[in-house]
Amino acid sequence: MKPDQYERLREEMVARQIIARGITDERVCAAFRHVPRHLFVPQVQRPLAYEDYPLSIGHGQTISQPYIVALMIEALSVASGDRVLEIGTGSGYQTALLAELGVVVYSVERIGHLAQSAAVVLGELGYRVIIETADGTLGWPAQAPYDKIIVTAAAPMIPDAWSDQLVIGGRMVIPVGDEFTQALTVVEKVSVTHNRQQELCRCVFVPLIGKYGFRDA
Repeated sequence: MKPDQYERLREEMVARQIIARGITDERVCAAFRHVPRHLFVPQVQRPLAYEDYPLSIGHGQTISQPYIVALMIEALSVASGDRVLEIGTGSGYQTALLAELGVVVYSVERIGHLAQSAAVVLGELGYRVIIETADGTLGWPAQAPYDKIIVTAAAPMIPDAWSDQLVIGGRMVIPVGDEFTQALTVVEKVSVTHNRQQELCRCVFVPLIGKYGFRDA
């Protein structure tokens, strides 16, 4: 498929899957128009990269449906220069979108091969992000604190480590529930001891693995 064909598919994806479902932040829409999603999926999946569903990226992991990624990023409400912790680099697609929005991305991925593959694609596209291969349930205390945290795996609960690494007034977007269905939740850190939560929608994500996930790695 030629570059202009992929560009047309991106435009259609934004119009039909993202704007049509209520995403109104033009910065987010512009990022989705610009970032080449097809480069973040296996070669055999590229013709399907802009379809309205998640795709396998190997190792039991997926690249999420475009709309869900857009919903999460819009709900995160980032500002240029924000320090953002991403739990689960995966393909690196969401990482690229965040970088496109001008934030400083610290991304933790437990699967080394995915972290390496994502780093290569991100580097080739000119995105400067910091990726660590580690247990994401612990956050990344060495780089804390963070203005925002975004989580790409379903958590049985919100680990204290994440809340502790979030600034007061900061925001987290995370799927919380069991291994089969979750609530996509926006968490605002009101004080050192109190968070305010709002459910966005029901969702299904791969389970969070690690010390404070569904099972240890």
